[in-house]
Amino acid sequence: MNEFRLPDLGEGMQEAEVRRWLIKPGDSVKLDQPMVEVETDKAVVEIPSPIAGRVADIRVAEGQVAKLGEVLVIFESADSSATTASRPSNGATRQDGAADPTKAAPAQSASAPVASTMTKQRVLAAPAVRKRAFELGIDLADVPASQPNGRVTLDDVLAYAERAKQAAASPAPREKAAGPAAPPEPAPAQPAAPAPAAQPERQPLTGLRRRIAEHMERSWRTVPHATAFDELDGSELVALRQALRATAQQRGARLTYMPLLVKLLIPALKEFPVFNASFDEEQRAIVYKKDYHIGIATDSPEGLMVTVLRNADQLTLLQIAAQLEHLIEGAQKRSLSLQEVSGSTFTLNNVGSFGGSSGTPIINYPEVAILAVGRLQEKAVVRNGAIVARTMMPLALSFDHRVIDGALAGRFLARFKELVEHPQQLMLDMI
Repeated sequence: MNEFRLPDLGEGMQEAEVRRWLIKPGDSVKLDQPMVEVETDKAVVEIPSPIAGRVADIRVAEGQVAKLGEVLVIFESADSSATTASRPSNGATRQDGAADPTKAAPAQSASAPVASTMTKQRVLAAPAVRKRAFELGIDLADVPASQPNGRVTLDDVLAYAERAKQAAASPAPREKAAGPAAPPEPAPAQPAAPAPAAQPERQPLTGLRRRIAEHMERSWRTVPHATAFDELDGSELVALRQALRATAQQRGARLTYMPLLVKLLIPALKEFPVFNASFDEEQRAIVYKKDYHIGIATDSPEGLMVTVLRNADQLTLLQIAAQLEHLIEGAQKRSLSLQEVSGSTFTLNNVGSFGGSSGTPIINYPEVAILAVGRLQEKAVVRNGAIVARTMMPLALSFDHRVIDGALAGRFLARFKELVEHPQQLMLDMI
């Protein structure tokens, strides 16, 4: 028997929840066939089958959590399949060695391809490439590799599929369409049964919802939160976005306020580096990060996710806009990679995009601060002794009080306000 154990999926993963099995005991699977979906605290990952063969047993049920290195599934080995097939018997052998009279013994011709396929050398290719090849019905061994080390890329697979499509025979003639079917006879009406008494529904926390709960509990228990509130005049921000929208559309980008806010946030983080840090619990030390990976609180069908805009300080405004669109779409489909949902150094939460005017954010552990911006709305404010209408934006900065004091938080917010209220000074870096 061949055991397949939960592999290391990166980012310090120690366990994963089995979200959905795509195979079942007794199935014959192909090499690289999608086998199981597992969910870490960061992402949903689809694991392909490492071999071709027959599934003997599944050891971790859907909804259960497996530890790193724990056996997930057992396959019949090539040797055991060949031995079983060559031994005359009137029943299939169960795992306890007894004959099972309800199952006929597999013929040798059925098990021979399994043994030969399992011994075939595995082609070098990324999991996404393997999945696409399987969906297209393509054997990776038939695809010419473009890389010097023999690795097959997604472009190689798509080019092979296109060549096969062009070489395929002409499609079969269309069949004559059948006439319209007669409408079914209506079922006789049945008297309605009395409605049962309503019972409360109990739903266990699973998947992303459970990960969110665990993450929030850890952050709230570990970090002494404090929050500073303020508001800024967003009139110039609104005017800047309006002036740049047409240019962005011509270049194929949809310009929202978030790319502008991210771009304006970076100088504040560079001037106050402790806000782009984390706190090492064991060493009791502040870890200053040199990269600027901005976490973006993103809504998904299963709950709030923190997607990551990596190296935001090195991106143009339009690159940030395009990347944010990709992250939002990936969060909706739960298709983002681990790198796109982990490793953030500071988190920005636009509660205004969810319809909220303001809120108190919880720090995305192990970061030391998180900034929430609310909905832009017109308010009556006093300017030079006169009451005028201005477009205002509320701010809420939660910070780790072990690392950051209230005075420093106030200065950080003041600098961010200055940048947003006078965004033209960054025009040279934005486009």
